[in-house]
Amino acid sequence: RLVFNHRLWVVLLCTAVSVFLGFEAAKLQVNASFEKTIPQSHPYIRNYLDNRKDLAGISNSVRVVVENKRGDIFDPAYLATLAKINDALFLLPGTERAWLKSLWTPLVRWSEVTEEGLQGGPVMPDDYDGSARSIEQLRLNVGRAGITGSLVANDLRSSMIVVPLAEKTEDGRPLDYAAYSRALEQVRAKFETPDVRIGIVGFAKLAGDLIHGLSQVMLFFGAAAAIAALIILAYTRCWRSTLLLVASALLGVVWLLGLMRLLGFVLDPYSILVPFLIFSIGLSHGAQKMNGIMQDIGRGTHKYVAARYTFRRLFLAGLTALLTNVVGFAVLMVIDIPVIRELALATSIGVCILIFTKLLLVPVLLSYIGVSPAAARRSLREDADASRGKGFGRVWDGLNRFTERRWATGAVIGAALLGAAGFAVSLKLAIGDLDAGAPELRPDSRYNRDSAFITANYGLSSDLFAIVVKTPPGGCDKAGALLESDRLAWALRQDPGVQDVMSLPDLVRRYTAGGFEGSPKWMTLPRSQTLANLAVRPALMNNPELSNAGCAVTPVIAYLADHKAETLTRVLRIAEDFAAHHDTRDLRFLPAAGSAGIEAVTNIVVKQANATMLIVLYGAVTLLCFITFRSWRAVIVALVPLVITSFLCEALMVALGIGVKVATLPVIALGVGVGVDYALYLLSVQLAQQRAGASLALAYKRAVLFTGKVVALVGLTLAAGVVTWAWSPIKFQADMGILL
Repeated sequence: RLVFNHRLWVVLLCTAVSVFLGFEAAKLQVNASFEKTIPQSHPYIRNYLDNRKDLAGISNSVRVVVENKRGDIFDPAYLATLAKINDALFLLPGTERAWLKSLWTPLVRWSEVTEEGLQGGPVMPDDYDGSARSIEQLRLNVGRAGITGSLVANDLRSSMIVVPLAEKTEDGRPLDYAAYSRALEQVRAKFETPDVRIGIVGFAKLAGDLIHGLSQVMLFFGAAAAIAALIILAYTRCWRSTLLLVASALLGVVWLLGLMRLLGFVLDPYSILVPFLIFSIGLSHGAQKMNGIMQDIGRGTHKYVAARYTFRRLFLAGLTALLTNVVGFAVLMVIDIPVIRELALATSIGVCILIFTKLLLVPVLLSYIGVSPAAARRSLREDADASRGKGFGRVWDGLNRFTERRWATGAVIGAALLGAAGFAVSLKLAIGDLDAGAPELRPDSRYNRDSAFITANYGLSSDLFAIVVKTPPGGCDKAGALLESDRLAWALRQDPGVQDVMSLPDLVRRYTAGGFEGSPKWMTLPRSQTLANLAVRPALMNNPELSNAGCAVTPVIAYLADHKAETLTRVLRIAEDFAAHHDTRDLRFLPAAGSAGIEAVTNIVVKQANATMLIVLYGAVTLLCFITFRSWRAVIVALVPLVITSFLCEALMVALGIGVKVATLPVIALGVGVGVDYALYLLSVQLAQQRAGASLALAYKRAVLFTGKVVALVGLTLAAGVVTWAWSPIKFQADMGILL
């Protein structure tokens, strides 16, 4: 009564809210954040965050490779272009300018032992003028600096510019990854020629490519909505109710985007699933309301009365289903990764919105416009035919055979075998990345081609795993600290996944020998503190990224062959074991920094969260189903198919080579959240019929005819919509579409 006696006010209120939130949704920004993709409360990540300012040289960065396609890097025209690119990157807002490294920056230095002692300077000669003499001097300096394989390619045909990124820009705002990526593309477009090729890798570029791909994602979202509208129209043969259904589903998305803007959220590549999810859930509930009203109108009931009848019959089931969705999605909040928590919060808010836009607004609007009388009569006629086993009734009668013990036994055995097979395969599910490059993008994307070029032409990859060596201020040059750091570097080098290790002790050896005429006998770590001081000083002068200003934070940097989960796990285990046996009060080894180190910790959190999430999710869904059905048998009937679906989802991930990571973790939970809707609608009708005295077969048949056929329709509609995602340029969205 409260709703339908004031239905005009309900419509006016929803219209006003829609206009307001629509304006807010139009102002929603699209961005990404490196910090939001990592588990910030994990102790290893706290180690990184606490020392981030002292690790600027190896923190979040972009690597720009400039290749001379018609020669080597010792070409005046190439070097002039490299200088312009270097200056353009230096001036970009968000660049940590003091730590930018290239052949043109004074941070990149050479050193050698001469008769007069140690000599050194910038790799780029101070008097460089492009002449043959200065080019030859540069060639000599590159060799003396030992940067071949790191800043200079092994074949000398390209060089790298390492661009560390600031956490905030000069105006104090968080770094806008989309804007920074666009600026990088502008630099590439300006300076790339038939003679010069520019490759760019790094989180900022990856995030920018994903954000750029969102425009095409919106096209896929539109395609999914159009496919849904066509399928529902084909079922109802009623334009007005179909348009109302799709429009109200889109209205829920608009409300959600507007509220996200008001709450200070941004739309990022990882939350792009949320709008479609809200659309799909809204479409499911709206279709049930429309189906009920259509059947009542077909029996001659007035549209206003039919809307009230359907509202009364399905409101509790719909509300329970939506609340179950809220709980199911809120379970993702247990995952200690901010981007997942924001996704969970946004999805939960979106589902709450559907209580108003679907459970309340759709019946009210249908009470005004109703459905086409011809469509209603056709629906009633088809239901009558189905009851007599004609048309689609043959399908429903076939399903009804499963209420017989012989057929049911076969179905249970088949489901058990299917679930067991899925579970067996799901045990092979891997955590993290399974392929080189960025698995979020297609293997043939520009980003992954650039990443492959760096791997093939540089001796050191862009996958850095750093262990922070912490000492009291001024303690990094102590003989004990140098010796233990050197032992850690040796332990890391024993792993086949480690290409090389860079640490302060390696440089101290060289400078110690340099102080004794380059004698190999002195290529060691000196026990004398005086000699250690003499070697550490020039080592840090030429490599300031290896210590902070107070000589208290010194990273040991391992360059990994790849960032696959098994490689990261092995290297992290080495670091943990070493820290467990060598930590003292004044000397601590703290994992983990660098892109690979952070990813290793993220994999740990994802692995723990995957199990915890499913346990809590199924526990919450079980409780809500029991409250709704008041029957433990009905709870089992609702949950067993969902459990089998979870096993099959993970088995499919194994078959497709998809690992569990930040981008894919929500899909497993969302499948359960969406699937429970169908169980609630089907079983609520069946239980009501059985409690009214109907037999199992009759109750099931009536449930299938009333809500079950719409469940099948919506499921097929959504599957037809998401299958278009398989052609998305964003691979993890394509993976999501296949899994959904």
